[in-house]
Amino acid sequence: MTREIALVLSSGGARGLAHIGVIEELEQAGFKIKSVAGSSMGALVGGIYATGKLKECTEWICSLDRKSVFSLFDFTISSTGLVKGQKVLDQMQQIIPDLDIEDLQVNFCAVATDIKNQEEMVFEKGSLLEAIRASISIPGVFIPYKSDRKILVDGGVINPLPLNHVKRSKNSLLVAVDVNAPFQSHASKQKKNPKLQNNHELKLLEIIRERSKSHKHQKNEEEQYNYYQLLSLSAQMMLQQITRLSINLYPPHLLIQIPMNSFGTFHFYKAKEIIETGRMAARKAIAEFSNKQLH
Repeated sequence: MTREIALVLSSGGARGLAHIGVIEELEQAGFKIKSVAGSSMGALVGGIYATGKLKECTEWICSLDRKSVFSLFDFTISSTGLVKGQKVLDQMQQIIPDLDIEDLQVNFCAVATDIKNQEEMVFEKGSLLEAIRASISIPGVFIPYKSDRKILVDGGVINPLPLNHVKRSKNSLLVAVDVNAPFQSHASKQKKNPKLQNNHELKLLEIIRERSKSHKHQKNEEEQYNYYQLLSLSAQMMLQQITRLSINLYPPHLLIQIPMNSFGTFHFYKAKEIIETGRMAARKAIAEFSNKQLH
């Protein structure tokens, strides 16, 4: 018998591409996704899935290399962010139509953070691309999205795993995908340790800043590394704590986790590997869930 599920997809930058592998594996296992809620990258992948164009978008994403990923950053000199974000939306619109959320094939919502009013904004109707653009607005990287006198940034700031917003029927299973899980205790040879992972991302952030010419004075490299690493690790701890609280408040029937140190926030050029990681994590979690159901 087909099991209906309400699917919740976390924030997590490029790691969120693992959501694609999870979705594919869930459908392969016979689950039927009836509703999706997502923050940031989870909103992007979930929104694309809801249009029925996930396969086409996956093919495009998997074709990206470092250079083509970098070309999607439309840099700007602004005090509120380094990237406009319009290039990404323009590229997406060539593949998926800008439908109204209420007209999508499955029930969908995206979460953004209203910085001005210090509260969540949940997109349950209106433009899908507007909802995605607001939800993926990483503070300090993307310029905030302005809507109805609201200043909106990444949904992961306030609700990285929006279990409380997904629509559920009486008999549906609640499935959550968290790509910001605690660090792996034993990283494989292909994975970098947390310190090296942060170093890679920090270097990329510095490249972005240099290209945007927002740094007029070059600081000591070691001082910058320590400064940004401190901010990065602090943000990671807060995000993981919020996620733990959300899971405790709204326990999912099936929880699929990807360690935060498995891939970097900007590793979009590793799409195939990230998607496969999601697929394998889902396969393992589904098998464990099925075994519990039998006993």
